[in-house]
Amino acid sequence: MTAPCPAGTPWVTSTGPAGRDWPAKYHSVDSLPEALAGLPRPWVFTNGVFDLLHRGHVQGLQAARALGGALIVGLNSDASARGLGKGPGRPVHTAVDRVWVLAALEAVSAVTVFEEPTPLAVLARLRPEFYVKGGDYDVARLPEAALVAQWGGRALAVPFVAGHSSTGILRRLGTVPPPD
Repeated sequence: MTAPCPAGTPWVTSTGPAGRDWPAKYHSVDSLPEALAGLPRPWVFTNGVFDLLHRGHVQGLQAARALGGALIVGLNSDASARGLGKGPGRPVHTAVDRVWVLAALEAVSAVTVFEEPTPLAVLARLRPEFYVKGGDYDVARLPEAALVAQWGGRALAVPFVAGHSSTGILRRLGTVPPPD
């Protein structure tokens, strides 16, 4: 039997929702500005569900991080992810589990969870220099791009890694029907 990691170890904090242990890189939306104050600029912000982390996610996060001094990841909450129409049973992993996986990545400086369908409120609060999405998005058409432009920020797409998606993984496992 293993003992749980004690609060206060460098990678664990007890300040997360529901009294659970969350990784030290996790910060609530409310505490995020203060927590980020010591991180180097420029700040790069990206967001998503990051349900079944795969090569495409990791390479995208690494490319985003290379654009600036710190990478902040906004994670859709479980309810927010369900509202995106990704299919039944999604997200597969809870927000706390997805935060732990993202926080373990060297490229990620901080992780927060937002409840809304888009991270517009988080972006407005943080005012990062860069907003980044994967190359499968037309970034210019996203409302986030117009928002970051208001303070001189830039919205960019990092290269898409073809053949890698959470839905594709679920299809291979037989839990999602093939496309029509």
